[in-house]
Amino acid sequence: MPIAGRARLSPAVSLVLLASILVSFLAASAAPTPLYGLYQQRWHFSPVTTTVVFAVYALAVLASLLTFGRLSDHVGRRPVLAVAIVVQMLSLVVFVFANGVPTLLAARLLQGLAAGAATGTVGAGMLDIDRARGTLANSIAPGIGTGSGALLSALLIDFLPAPTRLVYVVLLVILLLQAVGVALMSETVTPMAGALRSLRPDVTLPRSVRQPVLVVVPVLFAVWALAGFFGALGPALVRSLMNTSIVVGGLVLFVFAVFGSIAVLLLRDTAARTVILTGIVALILGMIVTLVSVLGETVPGFFVGLALGGVGFGAGFQGSLKTIMPLVEAHERASVLSLLYVVCYVGFGLPTVIAGFLVVYAGGLPRTADEYSVAVILLALIALFGVRRATRVSSG
Repeated sequence: MPIAGRARLSPAVSLVLLASILVSFLAASAAPTPLYGLYQQRWHFSPVTTTVVFAVYALAVLASLLTFGRLSDHVGRRPVLAVAIVVQMLSLVVFVFANGVPTLLAARLLQGLAAGAATGTVGAGMLDIDRARGTLANSIAPGIGTGSGALLSALLIDFLPAPTRLVYVVLLVILLLQAVGVALMSETVTPMAGALRSLRPDVTLPRSVRQPVLVVVPVLFAVWALAGFFGALGPALVRSLMNTSIVVGGLVLFVFAVFGSIAVLLLRDTAARTVILTGIVALILGMIVTLVSVLGETVPGFFVGLALGGVGFGAGFQGSLKTIMPLVEAHERASVLSLLYVVCYVGFGLPTVIAGFLVVYAGGLPRTADEYSVAVILLALIALFGVRRATRVSSG
């Protein structure tokens, strides 16, 4: 429950504000995706460079999560959020004035540092206010943010001037309003000593969640590896299947994210094990359909596989959070969430960079998409085996 004091926003409004901040941060991270094609044309870099620019964000998120993941447990949610929003706004300013790959890398680095600091803090803050609704918001906000950011960027590119700048200006205005909201909300934790000590990376987990985390790690890795591939190379893959507009390329992340969010909403009251199994099965089916569609150069089939993959992402991510977070004490929430996101962003970044090298040096984009689909299927089967084995152990 929020701490009594000079509260100016109600808990319900604060929860919506925090969820909107998570959406904005993920939207900002997805906004460059439809623009990579324009950046490539202007600055003449390869798909390897695209995936490296993409992965720099994931690496920065990892570094930030490991360093700042527990800080809000000690100094409070509001100060960490305020700084993270300022850094995110700085990254958008760098994007606005980007003139080459080095500035893209700098902008993605700042974005990742901001997102890493904010992600665990926002998630923990929502759980502080309302555990059930906070868990739902933690699961649905990434999909909404990713999808809306990619589609907004694509629409602005196609229909309005300044295609490489306008989306960042819009996001800057939104973040400025959210910063005002953070100043008006109440703190949800009691600050405690040990802030400097918390900056030392610590990968320990509470004993109560160690075994459950081992079960969900393959699920998280698989679904975020898929999200990373579609985020970095999905629009280019659609363009290779058919000569189409940037908006259709932007639909890749939007469809993936929307179906992920729908899955979260439909399964919000379902048992965690059922949600995870649903996610794994949808992931496998989606990758099979995607594999067949790329081989047959069928765009409608590709989007069907994309939608099923989105269901797998939403259900797999939500089920993992529902499995872990009810077992965690309030003062451990930010650190445990941060560690879960470490797994997510390793899956998000590392396989994507490997895919970029394969595109350039081992057969091109369609073949890499086929190989990536097979790898995700294998990861999903490993996750399925782990969940079923854990169920047998717990029931036996």
